[in-house]
Amino acid sequence: MGSHSAYLDDRETRSPDERSARQWEALREALAHAKAQSRYWAGVLADIEPGRIQGPADLARIPLTRKSDIPAIQAQGVLGGMEAAPMGELSRVFLSPGPIYEASESIADFWRFGRAMWASGMRPGALVHNTFSYHLTPAGMMVDSGARAIGCSVFPAGVGNTEIQLDAIQQLRPSYYGGTPSFLKMLLDKGRELGKDTSSLVAASVGGEPLSSALRQEVEAQGVKVSQSFGTAELGLVAYESEAREGLIADEDVLIEVVRPGSGDPLPDGEVGEMVVTVLRNASFPMIRIATGDMTAIMPGASPCGRTAPRIKGWMGRADQRTKIKGMFVAPEQINQLMQRHPEIQRARLVVTRENEQDRMVLSAECDSSDSAFAEKVTETLQVVTKLRGGVELVAPGSLPNDGKVIADERRFD
Repeated sequence: MGSHSAYLDDRETRSPDERSARQWEALREALAHAKAQSRYWAGVLADIEPGRIQGPADLARIPLTRKSDIPAIQAQGVLGGMEAAPMGELSRVFLSPGPIYEASESIADFWRFGRAMWASGMRPGALVHNTFSYHLTPAGMMVDSGARAIGCSVFPAGVGNTEIQLDAIQQLRPSYYGGTPSFLKMLLDKGRELGKDTSSLVAASVGGEPLSSALRQEVEAQGVKVSQSFGTAELGLVAYESEAREGLIADEDVLIEVVRPGSGDPLPDGEVGEMVVTVLRNASFPMIRIATGDMTAIMPGASPCGRTAPRIKGWMGRADQRTKIKGMFVAPEQINQLMQRHPEIQRARLVVTRENEQDRMVLSAECDSSDSAFAEKVTETLQVVTKLRGGVELVAPGSLPNDGKVIADERRFD
């Protein structure tokens, strides 16, 4: 890794064919390891032969593990049997909101955040002012280990103590910031107000919350270049922004799928759906087809910065669209069941409104047919799968918005 290179390593600029071949090989190894070493994953992979997983269609046969279900899985035992190593081989166990417990190993840049930080402009020999929390959650350690892997030293500032942090910035003159974008803005604003010198900060690698273009502009107007990344405590780095600022580039050690909410079925590039992530390595805490609950879309083509990995559009809302209609819960899985019974339907969206103090639901279904007999059949299926009466309208393919919504709750209760 040369300090003048635009890229952390040559994996970022591999040909897509080479990346694909290496990633599927790594996936087969990771699946075999998880199946052999972990009680939970042995159950998930019971019907899967790891050596036969050759491509996306094979991967889609592996059952999803929903991030939202992990607390219930872990209620069955210490880590729910999700670990693939004895406790003594895990370096730390963390707690994230959920509650979800996740384990780490003593390996350099375990969460792979160095890649995002390098792309944000961080280079060896500088000091990183890290304001992510170091206790309970791994956020602080994620940035810390990434910075150390690059060759930076770290000031473990953590959360709060704004004035003490400003004194430290003035004294130690860090070049880089790691943390949330909103806290960075607070530090810069408070620094101006108190007359503290924050001018040493030139670049920031931010995450933990959505970055609005307005917030980015306000921070950059104060001289700090901001790059965002998306990661989670369980998965580590998922995708990161480069200087091109056209979407987020997938980390080299993950496979990202976008699936229709309520199913594990992959969607074509450009379609908005739920992000599902698999970490490609023999880990002591494997992560295979984790349904994140976050919506995104895979962007066509490669980034203008020269990195060749797939790109996602960034965070586009939550995938959990379960809603209560006339006192009954309706979930995307039920709309997915309806689509399986009627393969003619290409895309469907249940629109929920309120008229005269009553809930009303209408299923808009994209299909080539406008046959009223077919619409009646779909209406019957809708009542069977949801136990509720609703209308059905057949619409032309391509007429529904591409926002990943399977259930659109448009009720207003003001």
